[in-house]
Amino acid sequence: MTIESDDIAPALVQQHSAGERNRGDTAVMNGDASHDQAEEADSKQDGNADADPAEDANEQEVIVIQDTGFTVKIQAPGTEPFDLQVSPQEMVQEIHQVLMDREDTCHRTCFSLQLDGNVLDNFAELKSIEGLQEGSLLKVVEEPYTVREARIHVRHIRDLLKSLDPSDAYNGVDCNSLSFLSVFTDGDLGDTGKRKKKGNELEQIDCTPPEHILPGSKERPLVPLQPQNKDWKPMQCLKVLTMSGWNPPPGNRKMHGDLMYLYIVTVEDRHVSITASTRGFYLNQSTTYVFNPKPANPSFLSHSLVELLSQISAAFKKNFTALQKKRVQRHPFERIATPFQVYSWTAPQIDHAMDCVRAEDAYTSRLGYEEHIPGQTRDWNEELQTTRELSRKNLPERLLRERAIFKVHSDFAAAAMRGAMAVIDGNVMAINPGEETRMQMFIWNNIFFSLGFDVRDHYRELGGDAAAHAAPTNDLNGVRAYSAVDVEGLYTLGTVVVDYRGYRVTAQSIIPGILEREQEQSVIYGSIDFGKTVVSHPKYLELLEKTSRPLKVQRHAVLNEKDTAVELCSSVECKGIIGNDGRHYILDLLRTFPPDLNYLPVEGEELAPESQKLGFPRQHRHRLACLRQELIEAFVEHRLVPLHIFDQKYSKTVLLVNWMHFNILCNIFTDPKSREVVLNACKAVGSISNTSFDIRFNPDIFSPGVRFSDDSTEDIQKQKQLLKDAAAFLVSCQVPSFVKDCLDHSSLPMDGATMTEGLHQRGINMRYLGTVLEFVDNMPAKAQLEHIYRIGIGELITRCAKHIFKTYLQGVELSALSAAVSHFLNCLLSSFLDAVAHLPADELVSRRKNRKRRNRVPGGGDNTAWASLTPSELWKNITSEAQSYYHFNLQCESVDQAVEKYGLQKITLLREISIKTGIQILIKEYNFDSRHKPAFTEEDILNIFPVVKHVNPKASDAFHFFQSGQAKVQQGFLKEGCELISEALNLFNNVYGAMHVEICACLRLLARLNYIMGDHPEALSNQQKAVLMSERVLGIEHPNTIQEYMHLALYCFANGQLSTALKLLYRARYLMLVVCGEDHPEMALLDSNIGLVLHGVMEYDLSLRFLENALAINSKYHGPRSLKVALSHHLVARVYESKAEFRSALQHEKEGYTIYKNQVGEAHEKTKESSEYLKYLTQQAVALQRTMNEIYKNGSNASIMPLKFTAPSMASVLEQLNIINGIIFIPLR
Repeated sequence: MTIESDDIAPALVQQHSAGERNRGDTAVMNGDASHDQAEEADSKQDGNADADPAEDANEQEVIVIQDTGFTVKIQAPGTEPFDLQVSPQEMVQEIHQVLMDREDTCHRTCFSLQLDGNVLDNFAELKSIEGLQEGSLLKVVEEPYTVREARIHVRHIRDLLKSLDPSDAYNGVDCNSLSFLSVFTDGDLGDTGKRKKKGNELEQIDCTPPEHILPGSKERPLVPLQPQNKDWKPMQCLKVLTMSGWNPPPGNRKMHGDLMYLYIVTVEDRHVSITASTRGFYLNQSTTYVFNPKPANPSFLSHSLVELLSQISAAFKKNFTALQKKRVQRHPFERIATPFQVYSWTAPQIDHAMDCVRAEDAYTSRLGYEEHIPGQTRDWNEELQTTRELSRKNLPERLLRERAIFKVHSDFAAAAMRGAMAVIDGNVMAINPGEETRMQMFIWNNIFFSLGFDVRDHYRELGGDAAAHAAPTNDLNGVRAYSAVDVEGLYTLGTVVVDYRGYRVTAQSIIPGILEREQEQSVIYGSIDFGKTVVSHPKYLELLEKTSRPLKVQRHAVLNEKDTAVELCSSVECKGIIGNDGRHYILDLLRTFPPDLNYLPVEGEELAPESQKLGFPRQHRHRLACLRQELIEAFVEHRLVPLHIFDQKYSKTVLLVNWMHFNILCNIFTDPKSREVVLNACKAVGSISNTSFDIRFNPDIFSPGVRFSDDSTEDIQKQKQLLKDAAAFLVSCQVPSFVKDCLDHSSLPMDGATMTEGLHQRGINMRYLGTVLEFVDNMPAKAQLEHIYRIGIGELITRCAKHIFKTYLQGVELSALSAAVSHFLNCLLSSFLDAVAHLPADELVSRRKNRKRRNRVPGGGDNTAWASLTPSELWKNITSEAQSYYHFNLQCESVDQAVEKYGLQKITLLREISIKTGIQILIKEYNFDSRHKPAFTEEDILNIFPVVKHVNPKASDAFHFFQSGQAKVQQGFLKEGCELISEALNLFNNVYGAMHVEICACLRLLARLNYIMGDHPEALSNQQKAVLMSERVLGIEHPNTIQEYMHLALYCFANGQLSTALKLLYRARYLMLVVCGEDHPEMALLDSNIGLVLHGVMEYDLSLRFLENALAINSKYHGPRSLKVALSHHLVARVYESKAEFRSALQHEKEGYTIYKNQVGEAHEKTKESSEYLKYLTQQAVALQRTMNEIYKNGSNASIMPLKFTAPSMASVLEQLNIINGIIFIPLR
């Protein structure tokens, strides 16, 4: 597995170095990979008697990877030797990382590891080092510094000083992001929790939530979104650490070994000047204005800056030690970098502190880890393509390849984003500076940037700027599709689309040699003028032919300008260019998928009746509307289901034939009769072949400017029909099936993003949002879809606002940005009707002078037109945008009408618009409803972030393991399922590093299995990781995070940590109120959980408030006769029983009993249980009545029978919790 190629080694060196070993805590990373191989091999022999051989081979390979780890001893200067668990495929580099993170060795960066006096090579794998074995002693030896090493040292020390400081997470830099779980658990989880006394837990719990969390509260505060973390009170170690103004050292001092000078102010206010030299760090005699590089007396020469500072500042020594203790106690997942940057839409006011490293980074084009790489700037194209060329014959090779692809990709996305911001902020010189700003193109850090405008009327026939804005995302979808098919020898460009400050920027890696030649010479396949001139190339046809089946693209011929037919296997816009590196690149993949005829009116073409009756075709902004890949796949699958209708006799055989296995057909059907059946079947589904079901689309049909030869007329007609069928399938099948899924709650969108995801999974584009909403509105069961309608309307309004905001921002100059954004938000959300914009005063003076400078940065417009926007005008624009883009009739002229009519929440709208446009606002309470002053001032707008779209490379092997694990679990083989999923976790970690959305899903499922199999502590530990990861990777209030919090609360309760369980549930409820409000089916589940836990801790009245709210919501969304409602009645009855209010208890239980009797019949165990409980309640009620009568009759000397008022047992509460959370304990097979 060693890598020869120079180009790629640097990319792999970084291999998630931090995440890899997870700070020496091996178990965290490897999903406890320590189980014995022997045991694993045994279990595989029993469990997989029925597994297919391929999967078996896969598992054998996995065992190969997990070579058993061994322990080495590490001896660092000034510390006791300690043991470290390592694995043979690790690099020496990774031990370095662990040492730089350990509390006692974290201040060392410039050292080598030596075994018996021999220096170990940093990039060698441990298994390749002679003599390294169990128990070997590795010595840490301090090495002399170089300028590079000194810089790395200072940077590392600064990172250690800032390790608890959240400002990087708020500012969205270096892949830091927020996490608040530890605030609610107080470190209660895991080991620390077990040590606490459990006995007297009941007395100490304060169960009353803040007022705004209680059912029925209308208040939606914003501040609790980011609770104060007491760890963040900064422990100041130094006042200032910065580069000195005396840098760089003059020649004579260089020859004394001076590398650079630092200026430091200690907490005690001592100002010192420090020299970093080859031997280490020492005090010199310079002051701010006098240069005297001689060592001070004493000079305190130390190899590490920390050792030096600890000697000159007592406060530094004390606070630095305390800080590192705290840092190491934090869960690793709170501090590992995420693979892609996550931004927070709210932030507190943070002090801007002096920071030498940040200042230096801002003025160099350093990106991520450039300084570790020889030759400074990275050749992104070479790295992206070389990683694709790595071998993929067996599992270890595939893992290495996927990990390299993923790593380079996330680095490229970060670089592209940084470059796009630099371009829009005007910090990059254009390569064609003479042109007007819209037409400029840029190159920065080996990435090519272009703006999403229609330059040179390229898209004139397709919709101008609207088409130019849509093309990059279409192109990105094409790149995504071709990368996923992953054909050897066919290359796509690294592509990232960034929306920032109202501009759309496309960032692409650069094909070697393309800048030196004219495009006409380079393109040897496809067309550069939308099909007027077309060329083809045999090698491209051969490569693209391999992609045509998975992407369902039909090979077809088009006519060129000389009327000769040219064979293509893609759309005409798709261009093939052979780079100077000899690789075959394809670019401009914007029409990879066929056009959407519902939004492409063509003269003389009639759509299917299903489309027509919904008012299609409709005029769209541009002519690039295409169907999604998910739709094409659903359509093809849908076509293959009804095949058995052709001939009952052969139905079995025909049904078995999937379109992938088309060659089987010819072998099965030899007699002419059945051949005919197949032929008819193929015709009926619109297959391109007569002997197999193989549906493919011609992406060039209806493209303006593309011509086909006369002899293909019949085929073109077929293709047109296929497209009409697909468009009809979208509106007549997919939209109803989405709504049906929402109705039976198998799809539960909570906010705009999860709704968008749900629609996209069914292949429905967001331009159909209006159609979906109308469909919901006309449903008989409309009341049960109220949440969907509300989320959809909110999404529609914020998307329209986003479209308007985009053009609004383009006319704002940088100095007025915060004023303009706050003015826009006031017009959108504030009830104050005459929102007046505040123009920055000094801007008004210098207007005249600026006129002459023609060549401004994009967005340097001299206009203050934005300031004249009024709320009524903005809402008028939103309703007309809704009409013209979504063909939906919004009936509101102001935000208050919208809130009133559609039941929206202003805080939810604020969250949605901020996330969509990248705005970050100050976290405080906003008074949206004041009629006297606007809600936002310009001080409330803290930042504006880019919104980034990119390809997500997948870990394919890990995903297969995950899926087969899920399948095993569904068949009831929990233990085997659990093993497969642990294995998947290992492989995911191997490819993605420690943090990723898919790892999150893996951990959640693993925790659930641990829980079902009775291992509560393990469930708790895995779910804690899932929550932390969800907060870090998806966001602190993402719907998935809310669900993770609920699962964690259940496992906490099962572990006896009741107060923590309640805190987590209250947090989940608060987040849900902000994200979607109280009226949502998922809120019923949450409130049932809270009510049950409160019942368990004997807070009966509070418990009833939550359980009765859950009952109301369940009745609304599941219908009054559903089993969920019966269960809700039962839970309420139990609390009334505990309060000894038997009449109310009986009333609720009777309701529940009636539902059970009607739904599942008298004989069902649920009905019997309910009837038993009714009897018991009646007895209790009668007993109580007797006692009361006795008291009335005989007064105080009555002989009273003791009544059983029992607090519910924890076991019974847990049993109910399991039932409502859908956890069923199946007997293990």
